[in-house]
Amino acid sequence: PGVRVESFLTLKNGIAGRRVKVTVHGEDEAEAHGHGHGHAHRSLAEILALIDGFELPERVKADAKAVYELIARAEGRVHGREPGEVHFHEVGALDAVADVTGVCLLMYELGAERVAASPVRVGYGTVRCAHGELPVPAPATALLLEGVPVYAGDIEGEFCTPTGAALVKYFAGEFGPMPELTVERSGFGMGTRDYERVNGLRAIVGEAAERLPRVAELRCNLDDIRAEDLAFAQELLLERGALDVYTLPLGMKKGRAGVMLGCLCEEERREEFAALMLRHTPTLGLRVYHPERITLSRRTETVETQFGELRVKYAQGRGVEKSKPEFDDLKRMALESGLSLDELRRRLGL
Repeated sequence: PGVRVESFLTLKNGIAGRRVKVTVHGEDEAEAHGHGHGHAHRSLAEILALIDGFELPERVKADAKAVYELIARAEGRVHGREPGEVHFHEVGALDAVADVTGVCLLMYELGAERVAASPVRVGYGTVRCAHGELPVPAPATALLLEGVPVYAGDIEGEFCTPTGAALVKYFAGEFGPMPELTVERSGFGMGTRDYERVNGLRAIVGEAAERLPRVAELRCNLDDIRAEDLAFAQELLLERGALDVYTLPLGMKKGRAGVMLGCLCEEERREEFAALMLRHTPTLGLRVYHPERITLSRRTETVETQFGELRVKYAQGRGVEKSKPEFDDLKRMALESGLSLDELRRRLGL
């Protein structure tokens, strides 16, 4: 109630973009208080109840409340309180509620399946707020950006507020260089301050290229490991969930015969498997590669046969279909029936 949002075209360093102005009962709180928001004090429960009363899709309200809960947890850590005990100052003002809810509504309308962001520019120096003068990034901002790549930049000032940090932390699923995509449209959202470079946030919407699974390949060369120890290391890596484990014979220095041990794993588990290889082999180091991996979709079904249950693995995709019986089941059937594997396959029509 009493909040009005206007969007108009503006120029920054010769670049045209949209400026969004939020007023509360006709007053621009950013101009009135000089730090983005007014000094209204609201509890988390009051803000969540306010959002619940909006005539918006349930998804939008859920997103907005989740963003505020992120802020409450960060503010609680800063002030040594539980999230429910936090009373917001700047981020509790009505224009901040409009900021958060507006972003959530626009993200809902865009319907992006994937959101990537560049590393966050936070600025440097100090900033004045309800608690006095604080270093940039503000304590709550720094907590919200844990796990997010950030940098100060070369311009003094606050370039990321707790509200902005919570929004980018909530919506962005990845950070780094722009992923490959076919651009459909783009736009600039402009800030109020003027700097030597454009004070704007650019958004690009497009169709992303097919995402290949991110994997890591760990390798080490060994010339001083017992065969039994090597087999144990391979079995352990597979039991822990490695995507593939293999060995290759090598000719090493001083004419010694050796073996390369390779382990393919999901990128996010790279450190886990590196620790296992360093612990269970004599190697002093590993080489890390990041190959692309193209796979078929897979499923396993169990079928009844005259020799008992047989698991069959199916794979398909890219115009290809394959199937293969589980060897452990064939081995069990052969031992129980007294048939050779070839005879068993013929009987099963494989």
